[in-house]
Amino acid sequence: MARGRNKGLKLKSNDNGRKTKKKISPLSMDKVEYVDYKDVDLLGKFMSDRAKIRTRRVTGNDTQQQRVIARAIKNAREMGLLPYASRVTTRGRGGNRNRDDRRGNDSRSEQRESRTPAEETATETPAAEAPPETGEETEAVEA
Repeated sequence: MARGRNKGLKLKSNDNGRKTKKKISPLSMDKVEYVDYKDVDLLGKFMSDRAKIRTRRVTGNDTQQQRVIARAIKNAREMGLLPYASRVTTRGRGGNRNRDDRRGNDSRSEQRESRTPAEETATETPAAEAPPETGEETEAVEA
């Protein structure tokens, strides 16, 4: 019984009592009969900036059109014509921290604290640059 009640209405009602116009699908506006997975420009209209498939509510497609569009996008992704996901870079919110940093366990600071001053100086100056300590080695090198 509830099926035929809203038949013929082209207005949707929201929760606040306003009536809004139903979105018209770009497929029906352009009179597209066949959706090809190679038509990347057309499929791009139905994808968000993060490469997600837009919903029917957003695009205005009916159920059959949405199925065809989703299948074509999935085929194009499989063929490498469309991305599975686009990375959107944002600034802020901290840096590249390790998971241990959040818990208060900074593994790098523990390693720094555990070294002795002699170990620190040994790692700072390489052995190849250190001058020879005895005079015998210099004579052997010169001769």
